[in-house]
This record gives sequence, C-alpha cells and structure tokens, in this order.
Amino acid sequence: MCGSGGLGRLLPHLADVVVEAVKRTAGTVTLHAACQSLPARCPGCGMPSWRVHGRYIRRLTDAPLGGASVVIELAVRRFKCLNSHCPAVTFAEQVPGLTSPHARYTPLLRSVLVSIALCLAGRPGARLAAALKILVAKDTLLNLLRALPDPPASAVRVLGVDDFALRKGDTYATLLVDLEARRPLDVLAGRDAEPLAAWLRGHPEVEIICRDRAGAYAEGARSGAPQAQQIADGWHLWRNLAEAVEKTVGAHHACIRAAFALPPVTEEASEETRVTAASPVEVVPFIPPDGTFDVTGKPRRLVARTTERYEAVQKRLSAGMPLAAIRRELRLDHSTVRRFARAQSLDELLVKAVNRNSILDVYEPYLHRRWNEGCHDIPQLHRELREQGFSGDIQCVRRYFRPFKKPHSPRPRQPPARPPEPWPAPKPRRIMRWIMTTPGHLADADAAELKEIRAACPHLDAVAQHVRDFADMMRDLRGDLLPAWMDRVHADDLPALHSLVAGLRRDQDAVVAGLSTDWSSGQVEGQVTRVKLIKRKGYGRANLDLLRRRILVAD
Repeated sequence: MCGSGGLGRLLPHLADVVVEAVKRTAGTVTLHAACQSLPARCPGCGMPSWRVHGRYIRRLTDAPLGGASVVIELAVRRFKCLNSHCPAVTFAEQVPGLTSPHARYTPLLRSVLVSIALCLAGRPGARLAAALKILVAKDTLLNLLRALPDPPASAVRVLGVDDFALRKGDTYATLLVDLEARRPLDVLAGRDAEPLAAWLRGHPEVEIICRDRAGAYAEGARSGAPQAQQIADGWHLWRNLAEAVEKTVGAHHACIRAAFALPPVTEEASEETRVTAASPVEVVPFIPPDGTFDVTGKPRRLVARTTERYEAVQKRLSAGMPLAAIRRELRLDHSTVRRFARAQSLDELLVKAVNRNSILDVYEPYLHRRWNEGCHDIPQLHRELREQGFSGDIQCVRRYFRPFKKPHSPRPRQPPARPPEPWPAPKPRRIMRWIMTTPGHLADADAAELKEIRAACPHLDAVAQHVRDFADMMRDLRGDLLPAWMDRVHADDLPALHSLVAGLRRDQDAVVAGLSTDWSSGQVEGQVTRVKLIKRKGYGRANLDLLRRRILVAD
C-alpha cells in the first residue's frame, strides 16, 4: 500500500491503491484514488495484459466515515487483451475488495445495505440508512434483497409443515421447516396438497412429516412421500379436543344454570326485601347472570334475533332446502346458515351469544359489593378498578352498570342488597378451561365449582373423565390406547366429541404417532411467529418472492 501525505491510510485494506486527494463538502467526503498494479488479467481468458487502452472515472459509494457520506472517485484503466482468440477485445480492471462489474457500491457498503434490507425491507430500511448517512432508495434495497441467492439445498429427514396468512382469510402460504437443523427450508404458494407433494417428490430422503390436522397436508404427504411417517401435532389435537368440550358445555349449559339457580326466598330474605322496598331507592330483581333478558324482563335483542333465525333455518331444513337456497332466501352469510343448521339446540347458540368474556369478569364481585355499599359514582368505581390493575376505560364500566339504572329516570336501580347465593353460573369458556386444566393446578374455589357442575350434569362429568384420559395418553406417550378411548367416547351421548372421534379415525395413524413420539410442530409454530414479524416489518411489501427470500436468508 502506498499513499501520498498519509492519505493512503484511508483505504488500509486495499493494496496498490493510491489516494491522491481528499475533499469534503456539505457532509460528503470524496476520495480521489487510482490503482497502479500491473499486469491486469482478462476476466474472459485469464491472460495478463500490460497494454493500457484507455482510462475513465468510476464513482463508488462507500460506508460512512465520521458521520459523513464517502464517495470514492477511482481512476480505472481499460486494458487490451493480448489473446487473439479471446472474444473480449478490451476489459476494465477490477480492484478486489473495492469494485465489482457495474456496481455503484463498494462490497463493504453493499453488505451493510443487504443486512438492512433483510431486517427492515424497503421503506423502513431506507429511513434507517438515511439516519446512518447512507442515501439509498427503497427499491434499491428490495432489488439487493431479491438478488441474494437461495441457501444451499441440504438433505432433510424430519420435516415440519404449517401454513401462514399472506392476507388473512384470503391468501395463504406453506412453510417447510427442517426440525433437526431448526431452520426454514422453503416457502410454497398456497396451502394445497399438490405443491407440497411436488416438493416432497424432490426430497425422497424425508422420513418423518410433522403437520397439523389439515386434510390437504395429509393428502400431499401421502402422495409425495408415501415412505414417510406422518405425525399429527399434539397441540392441535389438544385444541380440537378443547373445541369439542366447549361445544358440549354450551349444549348443556342449561343444566349448569339449574345447578346454580337462586335458592328459594327464606323468611329472613322476605323481611329484608320488605325493608328495602320501603326505602327511597327502588329495588328491582337482579338481572339473570346468563344475560338472556334486559332490565324490563324482555328477551334481549340479540337473543330474539338468534331465536328467530334458528327457527327459520331449522324450518327450511326440515322442508328439504339446501344451505345455499336458505342463505339466499334469508340473506345471511353461508357460515352463519351452516352454524345455525349444525347447532344441536337453540341453547347452544344462545350460550355463545350472551356469555361473552369481558375484561370486567374478574372484578364483578368487587363491583357488586361496592354498588351494594352505596357507591354509584362510576368515575370513582373506575378509579378503584384502575388501582387494582384494570386496563379498560370508563365506558366499559358505564356499560356494565347501565342495566341497573331505571329507563328514562336518573335514579339508579340497585342489585340485590346482597349477592345471590350460590354464585351465578360460570360462563361456558371458563368451565371449559377448568375441565381442560390439570386438577392439581386448579384453585380450590374453581375445583369446588367444577365438582358441583360434574355432579349436576352426568354428560359433563363424562366429558371431564374423557379429557383426563386423553391428557394421560399425551403425557405418557401411549398412543396405542387411542382406539379404546375413542370407543368409550362413542358409547356416551356426546355429539360434539363424536364428531371429533370421526375426524380422528380418518387420520388415526398420524394421531397415534403424534401421541406416541416426542416430535411435534412446536418449532414450526415458532417459525410462523417469526414469519409474521418479518411480514409486518415489510410494511405491506410482502409479495411471496420477497417474503420468501427474507424468511430463508435472514438469521
């Protein structure tokens, strides 16, 4: 390395490059440099040449220096190729580590821009580069990203398959993961069977395929890799069981409400009611905890609408009309008509309509106590809830207490002078969570209520027992017990679990394998979460080719 007046130290990693001058204007450092090495080798034939044909100036942008942009103006020589048989008559010299054909960035800056593009893609990457004093367009970053080569292909023995949304509810893609190497292998368009089967035909070394319960992936794995063992993911199996349990709880919620009904009014309660009735504030019956009626005792609008639609759909089904014709006649969405047609009873639909989870559920006992103590100041109640960790706004509290106020009157109505005993029936999703939780992990109060529910409803008692048996199978990896478990479930009157069993029988080999091995799709779910983060950082620039490149190349 040689230099003039110490300027050569600005490019210490390059040999035979002389920095002749340095200029700094308006935040930009310009280096005037030239290469003096001889000879230069022809890139076509490799023959050395000493004959200089001409010179020109190349402007290369380099990484920033001291908070200023750096531009290298390099005097490049063009040589005459001395090989008469070479198709290249002349060629331009290239400086290793500084230039590459047709490039406007140095290799150092190019690697920096590629890293920014991998992390942030186009527009956010350009903003970060500008903060680092690098002027680059967002499309340039995307072009650099698309120019990256695919990672080298490698053999895969255990494959994980799952889908993710490019546009939720509309466009999906399939992610393939090497579960042993813990890295993504490829991204396929769509979530159909044929793309997966075609990919598997090119990888006959696959021995194990972990997937969810999707029928398309099962068919694709069967068609493309008949030699591979399919494993149904345990988490998806547990989720399918939870959905069946929730449907069963909803269908039998009437039994639960009956078990938690208010006790008959005692003499003491009657005396208390007479005393309260004589007070200036009017007392009205407490609103039923299932939310079926409003403050006037009439069915809520949602309940009336659900009842009307259920009767209309069932009447037309009995007349033999197909779902498509019912949808057109009633002007409802197809999924809504299908849900009303598949419901076992009206109670199953009403439970979902009126028992919706609220962030105020855990604060209901405290709110009832404070209201009964005479605190009807909504802002004050909201402040007290915020001190206890409540994250909702004041409108949520106002909506909760709206039924306790008399219509067209500023005077508030009160809940009963004391909370009804026993406590109102818990919501179906909470009961489902109790059933799906290990008994030893339940709180004492929750365990006591679940015990009361199981005693009141034999069907839910049977469901709880089946869930425990299934959990034991998953924990002990005893997939061989699945056929006997399905027979026991089929012997009980549990339609929702019967549908689950029917699906398990269609995919029995994969389900048994999923309950018998340690392999699962946990890694794939983690990669899908990473893909969602990458997609959102792209700010809408999530075309499949660009997204695929970032998924496969980014660390």
